[in-house]
Amino acid sequence: MDCDKGEGNDCLLYLVSPMIRIISYGEILVDMLSDRILETKQKDNEQFTKFPGGAPANVAAAVAQLGGDSYFAGKISTDIFGEFLHDALVQMGVKTDYIYRIENKKTALAFVSRDASGERSFEFFRSDTADLNFDRNDFNQHWFEEDGIFHACSNTLTEKEAYKTTLVGLKMAKNNDWLVSFDVNLRLNLWDDISDALPRVWDCLAQAHIVKLSKEELMFLADGGREDMAIDRLLAGKSEIVVVTDGANPLICYLKCDQLTLDPPKVETRDSTAAGDAFVGGFLYGLSEKNFTPTNLPELVRDKDELYQVLTFASSCGAFAATKEGAFTSLPNQHDLNGLMLG
Repeated sequence: MDCDKGEGNDCLLYLVSPMIRIISYGEILVDMLSDRILETKQKDNEQFTKFPGGAPANVAAAVAQLGGDSYFAGKISTDIFGEFLHDALVQMGVKTDYIYRIENKKTALAFVSRDASGERSFEFFRSDTADLNFDRNDFNQHWFEEDGIFHACSNTLTEKEAYKTTLVGLKMAKNNDWLVSFDVNLRLNLWDDISDALPRVWDCLAQAHIVKLSKEELMFLADGGREDMAIDRLLAGKSEIVVVTDGANPLICYLKCDQLTLDPPKVETRDSTAAGDAFVGGFLYGLSEKNFTPTNLPELVRDKDELYQVLTFASSCGAFAATKEGAFTSLPNQHDLNGLMLG
């Protein structure tokens, strides 16, 4: 460390606590983004542009873009799309130490269409792909030796073995006193048997300190019952913070004894593909920056002003991402957020 020394002055060294690491685990795939708007009728051939994607990979990239200590854990094919994804992670600053390469499996693809408001729909090609072949024994105890945050979502629950592997990772993180984050991020057309989704999602939510879900996903969790009872069930368990987003409408952050409401920034939505993942990345970055762990997370819950600041930052990340095309390509850095003001 360099320091200036004035005559007769001692050099003072200040120790700054490093940000805790964030591991995002799960699917990574190629988003094939259509150049068409669903409501329009065009006679020329539809064209698709490839973008790196997959919700946990997007979160890892979002954290890295903001300057966080970001890792992605998963399996990537050695096919041309897998090479594309690996290079994209590296370019974004994501650490790839916890990535395994697999030769005999293909990369998952998602064909993405948008409507005039920027909302998207997906058609997935994801059967026995590389990302689904991450084995429970691929998790390494060494990963969890220091403080950290472990993040996952529901798209690794669609097949039985991948579901069991995800639970192993969540429990390993929790047992090593890591913060556990879970984004429901439900894609119903990925499930062969939709009746499996609800119990598997609830099994994973039971491990999570931080939960993020959309208004529609909250309705799914409620399963025809009252939505407030689903929230109560989450907060009666491990969950300390439950964030429910609703597009451009106010988001609600539920706590065990209180709740906060926040209006997202007003932006012109171009593509909402990575908006939710950018929000999660911003939120986890805020927790990492302040070195929150399961032990001191209740301090954030009690300090509403600080929690509101973290939510505001995360909401700005999500809003910025909605103004750009693609996933990785839409994620903001710190400079991008300087001019984005809350509406």
